[in-house]
Amino acid sequence: MQAVTRAEPATPAVTVVGVGADGWSGLAPAARETLRQAEVVIGGKRQLALLPGECTGKRVTWPSPLRPAVPGLFAEHEGRRVCVLASGDPMFYGIGRALAEVAGPERLRVLPHPSSVSHACARLGWPVEDTEVVTLVGRPTHNLTLALHEGRRVLVLSEGAGTPAEVARLLTARGFGPTRMRVLEQLGGEFEQQVAGTAEEWTQSPGDPLNVIALECRRTGTEPRQALVPGLPDEAYENDGQLTKRHVRAATLAALAPAPGEMLWDVGGGAGSVAVEWMRAHRSCRAASVERDPARAARIARNAEALGVPSLHVVTGSAPGALTGLPTPDAVFVGGGLTAPGVLDACWEALAEGGRLVANTVTLESEAVLADRYRRHGGELVRLAVSQAVPVGGFTGWRQAMPVTQWSVTKSRSGPVPEAVRGEEK
Repeated sequence: MQAVTRAEPATPAVTVVGVGADGWSGLAPAARETLRQAEVVIGGKRQLALLPGECTGKRVTWPSPLRPAVPGLFAEHEGRRVCVLASGDPMFYGIGRALAEVAGPERLRVLPHPSSVSHACARLGWPVEDTEVVTLVGRPTHNLTLALHEGRRVLVLSEGAGTPAEVARLLTARGFGPTRMRVLEQLGGEFEQQVAGTAEEWTQSPGDPLNVIALECRRTGTEPRQALVPGLPDEAYENDGQLTKRHVRAATLAALAPAPGEMLWDVGGGAGSVAVEWMRAHRSCRAASVERDPARAARIARNAEALGVPSLHVVTGSAPGALTGLPTPDAVFVGGGLTAPGVLDACWEALAEGGRLVANTVTLESEAVLADRYRRHGGELVRLAVSQAVPVGGFTGWRQAMPVTQWSVTKSRSGPVPEAVRGEEK
């Protein structure tokens, strides 16, 4: 049988202890002993105030901003027994993530406490695995929009005492006024309590800043539904006509193939619809929408906020110059500017192997550019045509929108050229 050895860290481990609103009395024996033995205890003022006098280590309050201070604090107390206090489960929207990313996970020993989500679901009788969690700590309230669907249960991690009222206003504005809201304060502590009401009738005064908001989502039916799949109604977007229309947009997103954590460049953003729906595909998807017209760029930002992805990065400027400094893309969509010198070349060069590029056009000049790139790089060249039924006198006929030529390709070092293209070159 092969022996298992454990590598010891080069420096003493930092122990991260999760603590709840019940403070010292709620800690497990191992967590208490760790805090008693600690030579340095780092935490927020609220957490440090929960410790009894028997914890004699030096108490250090986190500075602000926190993350840049982590390496310096650890270096300052090198070789000493360091303990970090955190709220609840340190690895669930907590300080544990920042510590692991900055100091390295191998230096951490984590002793978690039940999270506020676990406490809330226990009080409400909600299965944790069926409950969506959205944090608004340090994040825009509009992030919640993406989680709003009829019948869904959502737990919101609050920024503070004013968050419930902000959430109630957002729900009402988004057509979810009948949603039942319950604010659970000081979960697990001596002063735990709940207040309840509906979003549209919320009149509660700000309470304890340590709270979680439980939502049982109900729609009024007056606002359009926001489906999870690409192809939101065109009416969901504020636009001046420069909009990738619904059916073409759905086909475009299918070709772009978003996956968790990936980055999109949306070049020639228009109304920003492709970038918005890329980010709606998964909470970790990122995008930058590049638009040269300032009015349209501002419109893109409003659309992103209204549709639940306020972190969309909007760049006002002309490509290719405006692409400089953007994070490396996993996919690029070019919805405009195909004939501008250097745009398509810059997008292609920015892609790593395996990256996807999709370009749409309705003009013959840009179509010629795409046909040339298809000949050189392969991929797929398709024409998308959509017709809609419209009244024709007392009858009904078809009205066809301008056909869209779409080139989509995955970048590879030596990708094969399609047989049909090779035949044309002979």
